[in-house]
Amino acid sequence: MSSGSISTTLLLRCCAIAATLALGACGYNDPTPIVPDNSAAAGSLNLAPNASGGTQANSADYRLGPNDRTRIIVFGQPNLTGEFQLDGNGVLAFPLIGNVDANGMTPRELQQAIANKLDPQYMHNPSVSVEVSTRRPFYVVGEVQKPGSYPFVTDLTLLQAISTAGGETYRANMSSFYIKRRVNGQIVRVAATQESEIQPGDTVIVRERYF
Repeated sequence: MSSGSISTTLLLRCCAIAATLALGACGYNDPTPIVPDNSAAAGSLNLAPNASGGTQANSADYRLGPNDRTRIIVFGQPNLTGEFQLDGNGVLAFPLIGNVDANGMTPRELQQAIANKLDPQYMHNPSVSVEVSTRRPFYVVGEVQKPGSYPFVTDLTLLQAISTAGGETYRANMSSFYIKRRVNGQIVRVAATQESEIQPGDTVIVRERYF
């Protein structure tokens, strides 16, 4: 091989290494605001943005969000009863009344909103019931064996979420984590530990270690 070919090959390898390092650095330069993990200090886990004083077992305080699936019953109206999923923006498409922006609502608030839209144009004093049948999934990305989305379960810690995603890779930084979460309409990064509790819709970020 000629010296010219060797130089070209070496240059290409250097460029590839530099690009890899640059991509890795981008993860550490994420402009998303960082907030502390205060779920443990609060003594309970807020289920979603704007929830206060709720726990995972208290579904009445659960705040609906994108991709949640609900069971809605309008008593005496089988055509208006069934499973309905919120879209990626937290909007519910419901028969007769059209779209309802349910993002951030509790089930009780959503059932009241549906009843208000049905009455009086479509029926008088409708009785509506809303319950959450499936909470939106959580996501695990970065240095794990199987990045992706996973069904939410209660009392899930960050370490258990990583295990659900097949465990960490050999490059994973297991001492420092971020959880991306929507809080009051804003995406933030929660500075998390292995014991941090996961909320529906969270994205767990497992970063790469460089030593």
